[in-house]
Amino acid sequence: MALKLSQQLKLTQQLVMTPQLQMAIRLLQLSRLELMDVIHQEMLENPALEESPESAEPENALEPEGFEPDEALLDKEITIEERIREDIDWSNYIGEYNAPGQTFFESEKKEEINFESFTAQKTTLKDHLLWQLLMTSPSTEEEKIGSLIIGNLNRDGYLEATVEDLAQMSGASAETVSRVLSRMQAFDPVGICARDLKECLLIQASQLGLDETMVPVLIRDHLHHLENKNFKAIMKALKMDLEEVLSAVKVIQGMEPKPGRQFSEEEPRFIIPDIYVHKMDDEFVILLNDDGMPRLKINSYYRNAIARGEPIGEAEREYIQEKIRSATWLIRSIHQRQKTIYRVMKSILNFQWEFFEKGIAHLRPMVLRDVAQDINMHESTISRVTTNKYAYTPQGIFELKFFFNSPINRFTGEAMASASVQEKIRRIIEKESPKKPLSDSKIVEILKDNNINIARRTVAKYREMMKILPSNMRKQL
Repeated sequence: MALKLSQQLKLTQQLVMTPQLQMAIRLLQLSRLELMDVIHQEMLENPALEESPESAEPENALEPEGFEPDEALLDKEITIEERIREDIDWSNYIGEYNAPGQTFFESEKKEEINFESFTAQKTTLKDHLLWQLLMTSPSTEEEKIGSLIIGNLNRDGYLEATVEDLAQMSGASAETVSRVLSRMQAFDPVGICARDLKECLLIQASQLGLDETMVPVLIRDHLHHLENKNFKAIMKALKMDLEEVLSAVKVIQGMEPKPGRQFSEEEPRFIIPDIYVHKMDDEFVILLNDDGMPRLKINSYYRNAIARGEPIGEAEREYIQEKIRSATWLIRSIHQRQKTIYRVMKSILNFQWEFFEKGIAHLRPMVLRDVAQDINMHESTISRVTTNKYAYTPQGIFELKFFFNSPINRFTGEAMASASVQEKIRRIIEKESPKKPLSDSKIVEILKDNNINIARRTVAKYREMMKILPSNMRKQL
């Protein structure tokens, strides 16, 4: 079979992603903080884009305007009159001017220190341990080993390297590393530099002077029974009564399993809602959150230069036109983004009216297709709009994705939203007896009595999603 080259004429249709469409899609899926970063970055890179002051009159940023200077101001003669004040002490002025250095007078007040200009710096776990290590006057070798130990601690304060690894990295013997590690395990916070939970709790028990009690025995030999609250096995193995076991367990519960937690550098992240839903009279009102959002416009200087045909080079003209075009696309994309978010939120409000009125228990099952068909958009667009967007409602702050739930069948009647079922499970567990917690099978029976058809494994999955322990770990004596 011979191979040959030939030309063919073929007509096809394909979707071309224009720069405007790419920018609109990219801005649509950004969160509020990410959008602010994009706007500020674009304002730094694009000289044709600027922020309009809030007090300024709104103008059409997309159409050029002419500029007429005020000739009356140009013809006006400007005069400046200066008069010498008669109350100036010229002798002191001349004396200070001729002095070799800076001169102070008794009448002048010294500037007070403004303590509000200083910022508080949080001490890190590394700095806190290094300070304690240096206070022990270590040798050069011990200081090197201690620095390696501090560098191999995770954020909870646990040592993630073995003694052999530390000895190999420092070039010291394993005995020297163990001696330095034992010394550092007595540092503050109590339980630091431990290699696992058991060693951490044993260090804390030793620091509390409980070496001669049953607390170290429980930690060393029966920690798995404590995790499952199997107190009967502990009583049988140690031949103790229930009161003695519970007394030791109470001491262990008061210990810190993560010593480095108090030095955590993680800052709290506050959610700023993109949309506010307020109830006024008997109606719900949707308001977009524009606080802190810059009001953008095209720079009038560049816009007028293009409109009036200023004598500039061809390369400069193309550059200015490109920047104006890019700024125009950004402004229109932001307006389109806000308009789309508003339409999606209005559709969600129509579908989930009972939720906004009565609470989570009345949330209806809903999928992206429902909103997409309601506002004539594609499901992928709805998915981008509802990602990382939050709404303030009379029931609290929720991500827009929260309103989309899979249905849970009922024996009779309409299906129920999965979030509503999770809320019912949470309320059932809150009302249970601490001494006899409900198992997942028992919760299934209670839900069946409430006309909800659900499997036991589904209850276990929802319970784990809500970070609720199993029944054997929820038991309290």
